[in-house]
Amino acid sequence: MAGNAEQLGLIALRIKDLRDIAGLTTAQVAETTGISLSEYEAYETGTRDFSFSHLFNIAEALGVDISDLLTGESPKLHGYVLTRAGQGLQFNRREQYVYHHLAYNFQGKLAEPFIVTVAQDAPGAEKQAHSHEGQEFDYVLTGKLKIVLGGNELYLQAGDSIYYNSSLPHVMYALEGDCRFIAVVVKEGAKA
Repeated sequence: MAGNAEQLGLIALRIKDLRDIAGLTTAQVAETTGISLSEYEAYETGTRDFSFSHLFNIAEALGVDISDLLTGESPKLHGYVLTRAGQGLQFNRREQYVYHHLAYNFQGKLAEPFIVTVAQDAPGAEKQAHSHEGQEFDYVLTGKLKIVLGGNELYLQAGDSIYYNSSLPHVMYALEGDCRFIAVVVKEGAKA
């Protein structure tokens, strides 16, 4: 698998190419995704790392699956996709987050399922909150997780779960060691 810097550059190139194909300007995509033009341009040139929320929002704005941005290939499976333990499409966003997409190759997904590992945060660490359209379900497998959701601090441990409107700004912190959880992002307006 490509290193984080190489992966970031490849994603940035795909975003630029897909934006060009869609006939959109950088300003149009920035406005649609709710970020500043300079921030969007930094993503598109690969000089700024993405949060998952920004990748998700950019994919939505470009009318593509997030797998198109991550792999350069469109999903192909439509009956089912089986992901074995420890498998899935791994990608790292930011230094502390490792994602394993569990259905990246499934066409027409109504939801994006992940196993997410967050490295332990230093005491007093501050992270930027992000938001995206839709809803999200998080289920803690191991460790302790603090979620700051719409200004509220919520603490979860193994076996706890939370379902929320993901347009609320949210950020996650691993407490007392790494935290591993299932995250399912449900797309806005998803219908079976």
